Amino acid sequence: MTNQQVHEHPKVFEPATFCLLVVLAIFGAIIGVQLLVSLGVTPNTAIIGAMAAMIVARVPLKFFGHYRSIHVQNLAQSTTSAATFGAANSLLLPIAIPYLFGRPDMVLPMFAGVSLAMLLDGFLLYKLFNTRLFPATGAWPHGVAAAESIKAGDKGGKQAVLLGIGIVLGAIGSFFKFPTAALGTAFIGNVWALFMLGIGFLLRGYSEPVFGVDINALYIPHGIMAGAGVVALIQIIFLMRGGKKQEDHSEREEKERAHAQKHGVEMPEHKSETIGKTIGIGMLGFGAISVMIALASGLYYHLSFGWLIAFMVYAAFAAFVHEMIVGLAAMHSGWFPAFAVALITLIVGILIGFPPEALAMLCGFAAATGPAFADMGYDLKAGWILRGNGAEPAFELAGRHQQFLAASLAFLIAIPVVGMVYQDYFAQGLVPPVAKVYIAAINAGVSAEIAKSLLLWAIPGAIIQFVGGPARQLGVLLATGLLIANPMAGWAVLIGLAIRQIVLKVKGPEARGPLEVLAAGLIAGDALLSFFSSVFSGLRNK
Repeated sequence: MTNQQVHEHPKVFEPATFCLLVVLAIFGAIIGVQLLVSLGVTPNTAIIGAMAAMIVARVPLKFFGHYRSIHVQNLAQSTTSAATFGAANSLLLPIAIPYLFGRPDMVLPMFAGVSLAMLLDGFLLYKLFNTRLFPATGAWPHGVAAAESIKAGDKGGKQAVLLGIGIVLGAIGSFFKFPTAALGTAFIGNVWALFMLGIGFLLRGYSEPVFGVDINALYIPHGIMAGAGVVALIQIIFLMRGGKKQEDHSEREEKERAHAQKHGVEMPEHKSETIGKTIGIGMLGFGAISVMIALASGLYYHLSFGWLIAFMVYAAFAAFVHEMIVGLAAMHSGWFPAFAVALITLIVGILIGFPPEALAMLCGFAAATGPAFADMGYDLKAGWILRGNGAEPAFELAGRHQQFLAASLAFLIAIPVVGMVYQDYFAQGLVPPVAKVYIAAINAGVSAEIAKSLLLWAIPGAIIQFVGGPARQLGVLLATGLLIANPMAGWAVLIGLAIRQIVLKVKGPEARGPLEVLAAGLIAGDALLSFFSSVFSGLRNK
């Protein structure tokens, strides 16, 4: 069943679809938790969910024929990835922080708070997707990879062959530790943004062996991200206010609204209005959750009234900024430095002067926001492509809503899954490794030298972000590369950009489509081999 044959989008709560999604959500949550505690990373499992739907669709029974729909497969990949990132990054990691801090009494308040934050995360991206802040036309590389994989599996022919070649090359590259996903991403994303990301990877990787300077120990990447993040936040505020770009989009939005109403689908408010209202809801929501965490965890025993108010305000602000930066980085590059940005908000909290108990809760709350937000962006991008790139607004909105329901179902299933297993994991000493880094930072504090370095390097970060503008996010992407120790990814990105420019110059713009299909294969092949290698390694470690 192809996109052209569908007049009504498949629904999450249709029995056949619902049964598959529940199974995939449980599977995704368990895999995410196991891999995070054993290896410290969470792989992208979106393509695994789509493959599961493709496989069961081949069962020669009428019931399983329902899964041949590319839109059901899109719901399957959305559910699987949402459960994986939700359970691991948004739930288990945050509650490990108060546990390692020696305050198990704070674990349940944190668990309740981050569960709500995860659900709010998904809602905010759903409302902000295809606005000027997070446009559907953005790169969202892993979303493109998932969509092209599903399309190739449905259509076959030359696309399937090209995708298959990409998958084989991607798997081979991953086997030999070459980041082929980075190479594929370079065929899709913004050239300038990816160029800065690649430079960041290389500077981080070679600064110490070549120049004898450990930029991470000097907190240079953190300072650049802090400066770029502040400017990015200001740019977001200007996007909320609209301006000339709002007028450029108004005519197209009116056409979309008229088309949707003709087909009986209610359109949301004008996108310029939606941005402001959604961000307002997000800030109020994070504020309410921070109040709940502060009161339920007993922070008022450790803080004066003034410090308690300061904690609530900063926690909400940090959660929101963390979400925005992670989302922007993911949209442009396919990487989101969630762990590192959470560490930055923690360091700033230490500089402000919050006591250790407040810092533990603050860090966990901030770390919970972002991963689910960014992951849903990938999934909605995949759905947007599969539904015709917005050619039918009514169908696009209906499908996007079903994807939101699928992700929300995954989140709601991930909550009891984590609730049932976390005590056994923690009792065995199985905790996310990065949580230990946060605890070490809280116990060590921040020196005057670190504060000076943060402030000094925030200046070039702010300047680069300002020069690049909100469409390129140069400062955020440079800092993302600097925060991740992966020089091979830097070479892969720069080589990919060079290949892309040469191919487009020789073959012309019509080569863009085949390049994206090949890129999807490279990303999918890398992801598949990494996923199964991680599963086997995790099982051995367990």
